[in-house]
Amino acid sequence: MANLKFFDSTLRDGSHALGHQISETLIKDYCKAIDEVGMDTVIIGHGMGLGATSLHVGYPKVSELDMFKIAKPHLNHTKMGAFFIPGLGNIEDHIKPSIAEGVELFCIASHCTEANITKRHIEFVANQNLEAYGILMMYHMTSTDTLLQEAIKMQSYGAKGIIIMDSAGASTPALVSKTIATLVDVLDVKVGFHAHNNLGLAVGNTYIALQEGAEIIDATTRGMGAGAGNCQLEAFVAFLKMNQIKTKIDLFKLFDISENIIKPVYPKGLDVLSIVSGMSGVFSGFAPYVLKAAELFNINPNEIFIELGKRKVVGGQEDMTIQIAKELRKKQEDSATTFQIESLL
Repeated sequence: MANLKFFDSTLRDGSHALGHQISETLIKDYCKAIDEVGMDTVIIGHGMGLGATSLHVGYPKVSELDMFKIAKPHLNHTKMGAFFIPGLGNIEDHIKPSIAEGVELFCIASHCTEANITKRHIEFVANQNLEAYGILMMYHMTSTDTLLQEAIKMQSYGAKGIIIMDSAGASTPALVSKTIATLVDVLDVKVGFHAHNNLGLAVGNTYIALQEGAEIIDATTRGMGAGAGNCQLEAFVAFLKMNQIKTKIDLFKLFDISENIIKPVYPKGLDVLSIVSGMSGVFSGFAPYVLKAAELFNINPNEIFIELGKRKVVGGQEDMTIQIAKELRKKQEDSATTFQIESLL
C-alpha cells in the first residue's frame, strides 16, 4: 500500500513504560537503526508531549530538546516528530525551540470533544510549512457524529491528517470500523489510528482501521507504551506481509531492532520468534527445537521457522528442525565459497 504512512511512537508513548527514563544511548541506537527500516516518522519526547515535564507526570532522564539533538543526526531518511497537548506546552517555549532543533512534524492533540484548543497551534505549525496532524484522544467517549465535527475543525485549521487515538484501549472492532469509515468518507485529509492493547485487540483493530481506509498507522516496537501498550509495530507489519499487503517497512530489520534494542529495556510484547511462527503457520511448540537447532548450526532461528512453514510441517515432525538447519548452514557455506571464488576472478 504505497500511500500507507507509519508513525513510530516508541520513543514517545514508549516513554511511559520506562517511567520516562529513556537514555541517550537508547535514543541514538534506536534512531540510527529505525532510519534504515523505511519508517515515515519517529515521534520523540516525553510520553505526554512537549512541556509535560513535571512532578505530576514525571521528569524525563533526557530533556526533550536534548532528545531531539541526539536523534536528529541519525535520521537521514525518517522525519523527526513531536507530540503536543495545548495547555501542557505552548508555542513560544516548546514548539518554536523544537522546530529550531529540527522537528519537522507535530501531532497536536486534544480530548475528543475539545479540538478548538488546537486551532492556534495547528495553524502556527502549518504556517511554518511544516506538517501538523490533529490527534483526537479518548475517542470512545463521544459519538461518531461529534467526533467527525471535531475532526472537521482540525482539518479547517490546516491539519494534514487526523489520527484517532484509542487512549484507553476500549475500542471494539465495530466502533473502529464505524469511526474510521465515517471520517474517511467525509474528510479531505488522511485518517490515522493509534491503538492501545488493553483488550488485546490492538493489532486487529488497527487492521480494521486500515481496511476502512486509514492511511496512517501510529504504533510502537514491541508495543511499548503506557499501561497495556500499543499496537505492536512488527506484529502488525508481519500480519500485512503474511497477507501480501506490501509496505515500505523492512520487516526483518524491524525484527532486529525489536530483539536487540528494545527487548533489553522492555521485554514485554510478542517476541519475534512467536511472530515468525505465526507468519509461517507453524505450531508454536516447535520454538524450543528451532532455538536448539539454530544454536547448533549457527543459523538465524527465523530462517528455520520460515522454511518449516514452506514445508507445511505439523506437530510430531520436530526432528525436521535439525535437518533444515543443517541444509541452511550448507547453503550459506556454499554461497560464501561461491562469493570468494567470484571475487578472485
